[in-house]
Amino acid sequence: MEEKLTELEDRYLDLEAQLADPEIAGDGTRYTAVAKQHAELAPTVQAFRSWRAVRDDLDAAREMAEEAEGDERHSMDAEVAALEARLEELAGQLELALVPGDPDDDRDVILEVRAAAGGDEAGLFAAELQQLYLRYADRQGWQAQVLSASTNDVGGIKEATLEIVGKGAYAHLKHESGVHRVQRVPATESQGRIHTSTASVAVLPAAEEVDVDVDPGDLRIDVYRSSGPGGQSVNTTDSAVRITHVPTGVVVACQDEKSQHQNRDKALRILRSRLLEAERDRADAERADARSSQIGTGDRSEKIRTYNVPQSRVTDHRIGRSWHDLDGLFAGELDPLVEALQQAEREARLAQMRDGEDADPGGAGGGRS
Repeated sequence: MEEKLTELEDRYLDLEAQLADPEIAGDGTRYTAVAKQHAELAPTVQAFRSWRAVRDDLDAAREMAEEAEGDERHSMDAEVAALEARLEELAGQLELALVPGDPDDDRDVILEVRAAAGGDEAGLFAAELQQLYLRYADRQGWQAQVLSASTNDVGGIKEATLEIVGKGAYAHLKHESGVHRVQRVPATESQGRIHTSTASVAVLPAAEEVDVDVDPGDLRIDVYRSSGPGGQSVNTTDSAVRITHVPTGVVVACQDEKSQHQNRDKALRILRSRLLEAERDRADAERADARSSQIGTGDRSEKIRTYNVPQSRVTDHRIGRSWHDLDGLFAGELDPLVEALQQAEREARLAQMRDGEDADPGGAGGGRS
């Protein structure tokens, strides 16, 4: 590990020198790229330097402890124990820092929310989840828009599709995929009984045209008159668009915009993301082994989280942790859950790396593909 970290530090110093180079400083595009790499390496390099300093202090403390006697020896032994614990803590942090990240983490997001079991109450819950993600995106400084939405008669939604654009959007939101469950007393419940309703969330990395080659000949595009709100022309012209990807049967419909062209563009963006996810799910299935990941599979049927309103408690079942601030959560304060899930993902990836090293120390032959 130290050899790898030394290489990263050398790279960090090289980037630092490049930032001071007048030629690079005068090239805005190049300077921005170098600065980004430098900033990404900084936390790991600083942690490595802290680890190295503690290691040196520990070596010195051990030498002093060997020469000390009486009370001084007890004091030095205590210092050695504290430094050993700190060194182990820093080593664990560095090991996690070296775990390869998800290559999709910096992508934008297509996020879909659908009401599931629970009738009108499920629709209301789905609408609250949609607002939660919009508020969270706003807190992060991201751009978010509703690409399409279908409402019910009581102010809830049947389904909605959001586009969230911002650095690290997928890294922060990908663990929201799954079935969310709410337990509360509905406003229409006269006897105070707690009802359970569910909504499903799908988080897709936004696909670019270069990611998914969609043959126009594979698409069936239907236009029809919108049935929803949106202005005078929406309900009187054939502005709604439904696109079917014939080879896979994936269907996307958009009708919220006044323009057929705008609805078609939105539908294609959603379609590309769904096709990209389907291809990656297929590839993941081919590589899958019997090991169960701590972070869960992301399967849509998983009940990943429960929101208990009477107790103001939210529990994420994948990591077995609970928080007690539902009002804050629905106001968009999702970071405590996001950070805990990201930590669990890093630990799961580290465990997989260790399993791979144990199975194939040489790094070639006999390992999983």
